[in-house]
Amino acid sequence: MTKKKVQGEQPDLEGVEFPEQEEPIEDIPEMEEGKSTDKSLLVEELSLEEQIEMLHSSLDEMTDKAEEYLDGWQRARAEFANYKKRVLKENSEIHQVARGDVIKIYLDILDDLERALDDRPTQEEGKSWAEGIDLIVQKLRTRLEVEGVRPMNPLGEEFDPLIHEALMKEDTDEYESGRIIEVVQEGYWIGDKVLRPALVRVAA
Repeated sequence: MTKKKVQGEQPDLEGVEFPEQEEPIEDIPEMEEGKSTDKSLLVEELSLEEQIEMLHSSLDEMTDKAEEYLDGWQRARAEFANYKKRVLKENSEIHQVARGDVIKIYLDILDDLERALDDRPTQEEGKSWAEGIDLIVQKLRTRLEVEGVRPMNPLGEEFDPLIHEALMKEDTDEYESGRIIEVVQEGYWIGDKVLRPALVRVAA
């Protein structure tokens, strides 16, 4: 029969092992007065000289960054200005080439009119007709001048393959070798560029 535990009776602790008591935790040393627990010193804990030195260092760093940003902005601005100039120049050249192509058509017409005047009639009716053609030629030349087109007039000049086109070479006593002795077809400038090279005969 099981023995019942009587209320209030003390338990039998004989043979029960208790763990040894741990050493008492040492007291945490008190924090010295005026010292910060952070590894980096607070600004308030620095002397006036150290604070000034820190401010100077920070100011120098910000000044360097500002100069770097300013330099980058100035370079970007200069590059954009150069790009804008280049685009304007290219557009101007494209416009000039397109205008030159149109003007060349009128140069062919001018050539035909001038050739017609080379054999102008001397009779009264033909003379009036020639005068009318001559007036048209003068108006056309004036209009070309307004557009910046001007003739080369290279007769007697030294032959230049960059602006002249030689049809033939001939022996002559009138001109030195390499000089243009006849202009077969007039050449023209547009601005400072060759619109059409002159067709010439050159002294051998």
